[in-house]
Amino acid sequence: MSNHHLKDPGLSLKAKGLLAIMLSLPDDWNYSTRGLAAICKEGVEAIGNTLKELERAGYVVRRQLRGEHGRVGSVEYTIYEKPQTPPPFTGPPDTASPCTGFPDTVKPDAVSPDADVPDTENPAQLNTKNYK
Repeated sequence: MSNHHLKDPGLSLKAKGLLAIMLSLPDDWNYSTRGLAAICKEGVEAIGNTLKELERAGYVVRRQLRGEHGRVGSVEYTIYEKPQTPPPFTGPPDTASPCTGFPDTVKPDAVSPDADVPDTENPAQLNTKNYK
C-alpha cells in the first residue's frame, strides 16, 4: 500500500484511516457501508460521509449498478492509492424552472393499456380479515 494518501493534507484523519483499511482488504471483498461499519468503530452514516469525502478527493469512484429490468442494484467501488483527477466542479445545481417549450396536447404519445389481456403476473392482494 502506498502512503501517498497519508501525506495528503486535504484528507481528514478519518478518511485516511478508512482508505488505509479499504486498501488492506482483499480485492474480492464486498465493499458496502454496512460491511465497512461492521469492521470499524464508526457507524454506517459516518462511513457514508467519509466515502463521499474520498470520492470528492478522487481516491474512490462509486458506480451504481443496475440489476434485472433496470432496477437499482449494488454499488461498485473502485479504490485508488493515488487520487484520480476528480470531475470538474460545475457549480451549484440549476434551480431555474425548466423550459417546456410547446408540448403537443392534441396527440399525446401515451400508449393505451390492453384491457383485454390484463397483466396478472403480480396480482393485487385482497385483505379479507375483519378487524374491530
